[in-house]
Parts: sequence; C-alpha cells; structure tokens
Amino acid sequence: MYDVVVLAYGAESDRSLGVPGEDLRGIHSAREFVWWYNGHPDYCDMSPDLKSTDTAVVLGQGNVALDVARILLRPTSELETTDIADHALASLRESNIRKVYLVGRRGPVQAACTAKELREILGMRNLRVHVQEADLVTAPVDEEELKKNRIQRRVYELFSKAATSPRELDGVDDRDLHFMFFRKPDRFFPSELSSRVGGVRLEKTCLKENGASGKQVAVGTGEFEDIKCGLVLKSIGYKSLPVDGLPFDERRGVVPNVKGKVLSSDQPEKAIVEQGLYVAGWLKRGPTGIIATNLYCAEETVASIMEDVKNGLVIPNSGSPKAGREGLLQSLQDRNIPFVQLNGWARIDSKERMLGQFKNKPREKITTWDELLRVATNG
Repeated sequence: MYDVVVLAYGAESDRSLGVPGEDLRGIHSAREFVWWYNGHPDYCDMSPDLKSTDTAVVLGQGNVALDVARILLRPTSELETTDIADHALASLRESNIRKVYLVGRRGPVQAACTAKELREILGMRNLRVHVQEADLVTAPVDEEELKKNRIQRRVYELFSKAATSPRELDGVDDRDLHFMFFRKPDRFFPSELSSRVGGVRLEKTCLKENGASGKQVAVGTGEFEDIKCGLVLKSIGYKSLPVDGLPFDERRGVVPNVKGKVLSSDQPEKAIVEQGLYVAGWLKRGPTGIIATNLYCAEETVASIMEDVKNGLVIPNSGSPKAGREGLLQSLQDRNIPFVQLNGWARIDSKERMLGQFKNKPREKITTWDELLRVATNG
C-alpha cells in the first residue's frame, strides 16, 4: 500500500541470562517492572512482591537499571505528584524495600548510565549511597577510555565523589543503594520455604582486553559471594522480535541492513536490497544508545530513502499510485481490527490529564485496553 515502509518497532523482549534458577518467582525483567509502574495494560496485573523482603538486586547499571532502583527507593510522597500508575503507587506505599544492589560486570569507568540519570539518583533524599573506593582504581587502559569519552568521564567523576563524600542522613526512613562493580550473576537460589528467589550468587570478575573489539570485557575469577534478596530485576538488555516474512538476524536480534536499507538475508554475500523497505532504531543496530543516538540513526535511514527516491528506486513497478493511508484504513476495517487514530489518542490524552487534575498529577493513566479503546472512540 506504500512506496516506502520504515520498520521502527524497537526491542520489546528481553535477553536471558541463561543461569540456573532464573525461572524462580520474584525474578522479573526491568522492562516488565517499568511497564508495570508506567501503567502498560499488559502488565498492570504483574504485582511484584515488595512486602516480603527488604532487599532487591538489580542486575545492570544502565539508565533503565537506575530508573527501577530510583522507583524502589524514592519516597512515595514524591511519586504521588508524578504520572506513575495508581496500582504501582499503592504497592510502593506498602513496600518494605530499603536496600538495593546495582550489580555490574565491569567497573565504574564502563558503567552504561549517563551522568544526568546518575546525578538524579545520587541526589535523592534519605538515600545512603555505597561505592567502594577500591573499585575506582583505574588501569592505563581505563584512563584511555576516560580520555576518549566525555560521558564516561562525567559518570566516573560522580562515582568518585559519591565514594569520597558520604552523605549525613537523619536516620528517619533511610535507604541504601549499593553499587557493586566487577560482579556477574552465577545462579539464583530459592528461599528456604518457597519457590521464590532467596538470593543470588555473584562471581567476581576482572577486565581483560578483547583483541577483536579493542574493548575491555569481564571474565570470571572463580571467586563467589552470595547476596540474600527477595526481588531481582534483570536490566541486561532488550531484544527485538521477528515478524513473519521479514528478514531477521536471530544472532544479533536486528533486521539485516546497510545504512537502514533492509537486506533479504543476514549473509551479506547473498543478500539483496529489499526495495522500499527500511529500518531505524534498535531494530536496525541493536538495543544500545540514547535518544541522541536514535536521531543520528534515523537521519542515516532518511538519507538512504532520499537517495533511493532520487535514483528512482522506489517507484511502483506498475506505474500506478499505491493505496496509501486510505487503503490501510479500509483493510483494517475489513478485517475488524480495532485501531486508534490521532484524534482518538488525543481523547485518551485529554481524559488522562483531566483525571490527573483531581489528584494533583500530570495525568491518571488508563491501564486497560478496553477502556483505552472506549475513550478513544467516545471520549
């Protein structure tokens, strides 16, 4: 129906650790947890158990990992004026979580978060931050990394300040955030009385240079330690999902492409360009980078489209115009597939904002598909 289609549906699944005990209750992906507290209709009934334990372990040290730690540790009096979903706020009010471990395979030089997000969590009130000064010792190769990357340098400086300038707290409802570097999960073990997670065994790591990539990678040292906990959130990366009939590289989890032009195969020597089909974002290059990274990625794809338009490669073979939007809408209606157009989204937006006004919140999110579709249709 279109001369050009751009695939940009991102990465909505999760990578697996592949370690024993990963299927124990109480172990969730960070994505699921984020969707739960943001009111995603598919996860509003997730109900993570925040009452049976005072300790949570978050595996990963990227921005999403910091986000979930911040939600677990932030006073609910501050969350009440945000657009957090009501069901999540109610659960967090009853939460007994007072200690969170943020676990990373590599060191503070390689932490995947950005300075803005790290500064926000380090500045939270009633929060005691733990960073071991020994973890801040840098090797010459670390110094080279810091010289080449301004973001990593700022992040390292923030960790250094947190380690050397502990905050004085008043002791009222204090909470603890532990940054654990040079650790990787080896296995999860159940609690004594149930099939719920009771702790995680971590293997200490050290960094070695990878000759192929030039980056430092974490390798196990054979030393282990256990952390008792009743909640684990895995923030180890996202994974894109294939679509029937679409070329897909299962190993890398991306649509094979050259500068956003979709290829028919993940084998470059056998691949041909799929005319009129393009890809952008995490589906194009893998689940890495921030919003600015996606901007450059999208610009590259748009440049490829414009190049093909200029070279006459996206003209329909028949020479007649394609059905476009009207054809798509007709097809959806013929198949009885419910859909929401921009004016329907505007009704949802208006309704949520109106509901939020009664609670001094930016919006009160609607968290069921039936209600979302009803509001989109009828307002």
